[in-house]
Amino acid sequence: MDLFESARREILSKQAPLANRVRPTTLDEVVGQEHILGKDKLLYRSIKADRISSLIFYGPPGTGKTTLAQVIANTTKADFRELNATTAGKKDMEDAVKRAKDKLGMEGKRTILFIDEIHRFNKGQQDYLLPFVENGTVILIGATTENPYFEVNRALISRSTIFELKSLSAEDIGKILRNAIADKEKGLGNEPLSVDDDAIEFLADACNGDARTALNALDIAFLTTDRSEDGLVHIDLEIASSCIQKRILGYDKDGDNHYDTISAFIKSMRGSDPDAAIYYLARMLYAGEDVKFIARRIMICASEDVSNADPQAIVVATAAAQAVERIGMPESQIILAQAAAYVACAPKSNSSVKAIGKAMSVVKDTRPGNIPPYLRDAHYSGAKELGRGLTYKYPHDYPDNYVEQQYLPNELVGQVFYEPSDNGYEKTIKRMMERIKK
Repeated sequence: MDLFESARREILSKQAPLANRVRPTTLDEVVGQEHILGKDKLLYRSIKADRISSLIFYGPPGTGKTTLAQVIANTTKADFRELNATTAGKKDMEDAVKRAKDKLGMEGKRTILFIDEIHRFNKGQQDYLLPFVENGTVILIGATTENPYFEVNRALISRSTIFELKSLSAEDIGKILRNAIADKEKGLGNEPLSVDDDAIEFLADACNGDARTALNALDIAFLTTDRSEDGLVHIDLEIASSCIQKRILGYDKDGDNHYDTISAFIKSMRGSDPDAAIYYLARMLYAGEDVKFIARRIMICASEDVSNADPQAIVVATAAAQAVERIGMPESQIILAQAAAYVACAPKSNSSVKAIGKAMSVVKDTRPGNIPPYLRDAHYSGAKELGRGLTYKYPHDYPDNYVEQQYLPNELVGQVFYEPSDNGYEKTIKRMMERIKK
């Protein structure tokens, strides 16, 4: 390390954002994540014993993934090397591996390679690491906000232990904020600062489990608030709320939370819970989800889960989808709420889903049967000579607009695909089908 690098680090240690300055350096300083860091848990014991194997930390922003890596760096006797996948390239990885080989060969020391945002590495970059992880040249610690089972190569997954970090509770974040306020070495303990309890509680709740967001808001509040006559910076609820203008939702349109929320929304409609459906709709709208995407999911649910138990459901859902395209936000939230509530409250049936699924399987697995000649097209020249449509019975010429006639190919006579349920309008359909088929 040169003189300038040392000076840069000294300056950064004093001027870095509060969240960086108060980052825990030991296990005992870490708050939360007891499900993996309890004293009887594998990860805690592994760090304490300096017996780390390859790990992947997965969880929302601000939950301590990088912090845990730094704790390991401060605990282990192994050489610790850090890369960020947003800026590192293959040359950086080659340098890290070469250094790891040298450390192992000359000093007998293993290397822990921490890669932040590992999901940003492409498949080729991840594959490059595989042999060195497999033969023990490096111990990999990856951190990602994305589901590793989707974003990290299976080969690396199979050689790593995955630890999922949860969003921190409001109590945990309140403790982190109070620690930062009291910390005289790295935090605000030496500053002329007074923070009201309700301001701390607001920040702890409004950041939705993201400690970094809460600490940054506290930092902004302190730096932008003038001292009062008593010489102190007083942070009350009003000041705290102004530093988080909008409640933070852990919602990434390309990430897990996007899929988890839309999944909960659909399952709530399917489960006939309009309150839950409207709640998840509000979460998506608040986070800025595309209203056309939401409308499409409501249409699918209206057909997949309501179907003919209430044929109006697809009509309402389709009308809502057309309306939101023409109107836009914020009024579209009313239209989507109406459609979601209608679909959630409608009687349910998946008979059409079963019917098409069964029919598709038959089409896939059997030879196509011959369409009966009287059902074939008879409107072209020469059709009659070929016997097309000659004995077709036109149902409207018969009482009740029905006449018994074979419609399926001979090979499938007696096959049943659509079986109406006893729910909603399908009960009427079922009675009608039973009557005409006696």
